Amino acid sequence: MSESTATRAMVTQGTKKKQRARSGVRTTPLVRTLQYLALAGFLVFLGFPLLWLISTAFKSSAEINSLAVNLIPLQPTIDNFVAAIERQGLIRAAGNSLIVAVATTIIVTLLSIPGAYVMARYQGKLRSIGVGYILVSQIFPVILVVIPLFFILRSAGLVDSLLGLIAVYSVYTLPFSLWMLQGYVAAIPFDIEEAASIDGANKARTLQRVVFPLLMPGLVATAMFSFVSAYNEFFFALVLLQSPENYTLPIALSTFVGGEGKVAVGPLAAGALLSSIPSIVFFTLLQKRLATGLLSGAVKG
Repeated sequence: MSESTATRAMVTQGTKKKQRARSGVRTTPLVRTLQYLALAGFLVFLGFPLLWLISTAFKSSAEINSLAVNLIPLQPTIDNFVAAIERQGLIRAAGNSLIVAVATTIIVTLLSIPGAYVMARYQGKLRSIGVGYILVSQIFPVILVVIPLFFILRSAGLVDSLLGLIAVYSVYTLPFSLWMLQGYVAAIPFDIEEAASIDGANKARTLQRVVFPLLMPGLVATAMFSFVSAYNEFFFALVLLQSPENYTLPIALSTFVGGEGKVAVGPLAAGALLSSIPSIVFFTLLQKRLATGLLSGAVKG
C-alpha cells in the first residue's frame, strides 16, 4: 500500500521541527558547563533524602540515636526491616494500597480518554461544563468535603472499605487527570485526523490507529499521576478506614509514631523504603511507554 497522507503530514512536521532545532542558538562551552553543574546540584538535592533514608534503614538503634552523622552505616543491620514487616502489618497494607491504586488508575484513565478528547476537540456547553467542573473541584479544600463525604459513604455502606476508598480517589483524581490529558490531545495536530479521514478511515478507526498511539505518552503520564495520588494519599484513608486489616501504607506507616510522639525511626525508615518499591516498579514498567507513540500513529495500518 502506498504512503498515506497521514504519513506525509507527520514527516513534514518532523522535518520542520528539525530545521527549527538546527537554526537554534548554540550554547557556549561555559554555558553548557554551568548547565551541567546546575543539573548535578539539582540531582544531589533530590537524591540526598533517598540516600539518607536508605542509610537510616540499615542503621542500628544505637547508631541512629547517637550524634554521629555518617551516610554509610558503621554496623549495617536488617533488624529495622524485620520489625517493620512483622510488627506493623506492612505487607497487608502494601497489598491494600496496590489494590486501591491500580483500581483507581484504571478507572480514571478509562474515564479520562473520552472526556479529554471531547474537551480538546469540541467547543460548546459540554466543554464549558467540564472545565467548570474541573475548576470548581480544585477550589475547595479537602477538609470542607470530608465530613459530608463520610456521611454519604456511610449511608451507602462504603465506610471502612477499599471499594469506598477507590470511589473517593477516582472522583478526587479525575478532574486534574482530565485537564492534563486534554492538553496532550490538543497537542496532536488535527490535520492528522483529517488526513486519515481523507484516506477513507472512519472516526473509530482514526481514533484507534492514529490518535491513541500518539496519545500514549499522555496516557502513561495520566496513569502515573493517578497511581501516585492514590498510593500516597493519607487524609481520606485516615478518615474513612477504621479497621487495621483495611489500612493502606500511609496509615500503616503512621503507626510507627507512638502515643507520646516517640518515633521508631529505624523501622519507619525501613517501612518507607519498602513502601517505595511498588512505585519504582510501576514507573519502571511505564517509563518506556513515554517515548513511544510519537510516530507510531502516523503510519496507516
